[in-house]
Amino acid sequence: MTESIDERIARVSFDANGLVAAIVQQHDTREVLMLAWMDAEALRRTLTSGRVTFWSRSRQEYWRKGDTSGHVQLVRGARLDCDGDAVLLLVEQVGAACHTGTRTCFDADDLDPVVAVP
Repeated sequence: MTESIDERIARVSFDANGLVAAIVQQHDTREVLMLAWMDAEALRRTLTSGRVTFWSRSRQEYWRKGDTSGHVQLVRGARLDCDGDAVLLLVEQVGAACHTGTRTCFDADDLDPVVAVP
């Protein structure tokens, strides 16, 4: 028997604000593109539409990636981590993922470890 959307979403451990971290990764190369936040409705929209929708904590509104920039994220898969408190979205990224116009949000400063592991 296949789980309904509501049953899938019920497995997510949303935080006290009703949000879950969503890590976005390019589906074929596994490049990490960005991290954003989702509530249950954003996750529902993402799982049912094929396009990624997030919840903006600063603007307090939904935003579907690419509606204004054209840089869309097409859903190719979604996974829940072992604790249920993070979602991994596997996407086909069209254009830049970062609001700065770069491919990934993780191309800025390196945080090299202070202690090297032998």
